[in-house]
Amino acid sequence: MNIFEVSRNTIYNWLNNWESERLVGLYDRPGRGRKRLLNSEEEITVKEWVKETPKNLITVRNKVEEKLNIKVSKDTIKRIIKRAKMTWKRIKKVVGGSPLPEIYEQKTKELEELKKREVRGEIEIRYVDETGFCLTPYIPYCWQESKKTITVKSRRSKRLNVLGFLTKDNRLEAYTFYSSINSDVVIACIDNFCEKITKNTVLVMDNSSVHQNNLLWDKEEEWSKKGLDIFFLPTYSPELNIIEILWRFIKYKWLGIDAYESFSHLEEAVENILINFGQGEYTINFA
Repeated sequence: MNIFEVSRNTIYNWLNNWESERLVGLYDRPGRGRKRLLNSEEEITVKEWVKETPKNLITVRNKVEEKLNIKVSKDTIKRIIKRAKMTWKRIKKVVGGSPLPEIYEQKTKELEELKKREVRGEIEIRYVDETGFCLTPYIPYCWQESKKTITVKSRRSKRLNVLGFLTKDNRLEAYTFYSSINSDVVIACIDNFCEKITKNTVLVMDNSSVHQNNLLWDKEEEWSKKGLDIFFLPTYSPELNIIEILWRFIKYKWLGIDAYESFSHLEEAVENILINFGQGEYTINFA
């Protein structure tokens, strides 16, 4: 009884089952264990209620008690939605609009043609974008001991801004700034990068205001003569710019908790990733 943490009656039942049926008698019969509180249809209803208030299971529990007249716990609701293949994960931010279908289709085809030209060795594609880092941490949750909580201070701080030129084979040219990145900064970086290219290069960029303005448009002819052209993506289509994946890897995977101890720690950690990107753990398979 002490070893298996069961009652005396359970031990007797095991012995009796062994005497009468041998090994077969020790298997659990179908229907053993606690019955489900809700049937299949009710569980589907609970799933829909969870989708209506995905952050608040208390509201769902109250609905079950009120409308189905069944008392349940939050843990029961969690088991139901886990069986329904629902998981607790980060809410994903998306852009505030959608591209025009015909423009999106046309631009996607043009981008695919550029990729084919790159495979043939005719051009090099660089995916361009900006991002920023500060002491507001990008660590919403992680594995922790049940009775201990890992804490990270969230503070106001200056911002380290990065402008990157990325290839699909993990080559990165990055420029960092403490100032905000405006059109003048973007133009200066492209001017500098233009002097480093060794073959015809296409910059793939989104339609943010720092990219779409007269200052930048006036430079396109000059850059084109040096072998550098710009391909503007359709609006509201960050999924076509693979450098967005790099920013997510840095913020949510590669930056450790200790990077947020101070701005100097953060700066050092970001710079280390940018310098060593393409080596060891800091690589991405852009399928």
